[in-house]
Amino acid sequence: MTSSRAAKRRRISGSSLTDSTKDVIREPNYVEINVSGAYIVEKDAAEIAALESVNSSFCNTRSTSPVNDITEPLFEHDRRDIRLPNHSTIVTHVGLDIGGSLAKVVYFTPEATGGGRIHFLRFETNQIDACIDFIRELQIQQRSRAKILGGFGAEDIRLYVIATGGGAFMYHDKLKEKLEVEVTKEDEMECLIKGLDFFITEIPREVFTYDHDKTHDRLIYLDDQPDVYPYLLVNIGSGVSMIKVDGPARFQRIGGTSLGGGTFWGLLSLLTGSRTFDDMLALAEKGENSGVDLLVGDIYGPGLGYEKVGLSEKTIASSFGKVLKRKRKAEQDAEDGHVGIEDDEESSRAVIAEPDENGLGSEKVSPIEAGRLFRAEDIARSLLYAVR
Repeated sequence: MTSSRAAKRRRISGSSLTDSTKDVIREPNYVEINVSGAYIVEKDAAEIAALESVNSSFCNTRSTSPVNDITEPLFEHDRRDIRLPNHSTIVTHVGLDIGGSLAKVVYFTPEATGGGRIHFLRFETNQIDACIDFIRELQIQQRSRAKILGGFGAEDIRLYVIATGGGAFMYHDKLKEKLEVEVTKEDEMECLIKGLDFFITEIPREVFTYDHDKTHDRLIYLDDQPDVYPYLLVNIGSGVSMIKVDGPARFQRIGGTSLGGGTFWGLLSLLTGSRTFDDMLALAEKGENSGVDLLVGDIYGPGLGYEKVGLSEKTIASSFGKVLKRKRKAEQDAEDGHVGIEDDEESSRAVIAEPDENGLGSEKVSPIEAGRLFRAEDIARSLLYAVR
């Protein structure tokens, strides 16, 4: 990688960009990318529609698979890319991070106007066969681009897969067999640190702090710093690891938890019926955790917190702490035959019908039985806060 900032800080290694595309793509473990001027770019509506069309078409080509459910998208593209306006050579390398829940793919495509983009997409790990098929399509596209430029033989346009994560070991043989390429396994934590180092040093307006107490401008972007070490990296995947980073190659895991994205995904699939990770995040975005969580203000009174120790009234005192109380009240109201229970902080959202003339309940199902005592959006928000 080459850039003035990288050269100045001597924190991202690499030599000057070569003029020979063949030299660049022949090395299986190494790729030179000109990152000078790199920046984040949002996909526009047309690009998103095109990607959704590709996804739909890709699903249809796999519709004969007896184990594939084509009613759901097989993969999701991130809505942001990294644009490299000054990179000019072919990149036949594909990055693959296969975790316990998601398989993430990173690849590069050139743009007609010059430069190119680094794209990010993800598959559910249980769709690893679809992920491999997608990479095979990338391989075909890369060969087509190389042939258009001319002067390349078959040995010059090989696909290189650089894989990390636990799945790089679990699915190594399958990747190698189906793609007919060498798959290079890299250390997960080293890749994580180098990737973060890339974002910190090369991508503007990507590193920021977040101030929840502000109404506007909650994101505060950090200026370039001569040295960012040491720092604590909290890596939230299926589980969570906390890593102390003292330098580009000096780091150690100092703690972690089994509660992470996999927990969020698994519990929400049970509690709300949501099936995809993006659906769950969309639910959480619309939710309000105060309907489910017990807040400090619920204990001390409206508008009051425990300021002596820095706890505001909106601080979560107990995740899902209101559930039992509200559930018990709803059950008691149901037993008492109350009609139209109000929707407030001290009651459920249930509406229980009066018994009929025979003393039997109506055909309406109790919200407790139907699982609608709490809004799915509020549950999702609360659980996201609990495992974040």
